Formats: sequence, structure tokens, C-alpha cells
Amino acid sequence: MSVHERIAALVAENSVLLFMKGTPQAPQCGFSASVIKVLDAVGTPYATVNVLADPYIREGIKEFSDWPTIPQLYVKGEFVGGCDIVREMYESGELFGLIAPESAA
Repeated sequence: MSVHERIAALVAENSVLLFMKGTPQAPQCGFSASVIKVLDAVGTPYATVNVLADPYIREGIKEFSDWPTIPQLYVKGEFVGGCDIVREMYESGELFGLIAPESAA
């Protein structure tokens, strides 16, 4: 299985997935920590992939999304964005509606 196929499978298997540096309990960069805080505040379950544990995923995710930085958030199979976009969407309320639409109704 290629790196692209592995990433595609992870994205397909998890409705909310964050590719990050480190783990939710021990983020290894401030941007990853910031996105974890946002996701925790929204309160919807999410999965994470520690890109530091796999250099192929670390580089492959940048090509997969055509986005040069990590963290990267995927919701329902779609790339949402990195730290700044996620924070802006959270502050505007848009992220809550995207991740937890049943609660926004």
C-alpha cells in the first residue's frame, strides 16, 4: 500500500482526523496544541495521526492535501485546513457546524 493509499484510508475511516506533530496529550508544536484545544472545545470525538512517528506520512500528507504545513484537519473526508483556518472557523462558529451539524440545528 502506498503512502497516498494509507493516508486516503485514514481519512476515509475517521470522520474527524487531525494530522499533527505529537499526540493530543503531548503535542510537539504550538500549532498542533492550538488545534487540539479547539477540537476539545468543540467536544466532538476525533482521531489523530502523529506525523513525527512516520516520516513517510509526514511528507506524504503535504502532497496529499497540497498544503505545506502541519497540522492538517480533515472532516468527513474533506481537507479543512491548518491551524489558522481551524481557529478562524472556530471563532466564527463555522467549525462547530461542520463537525457537529446535529448539535447546530
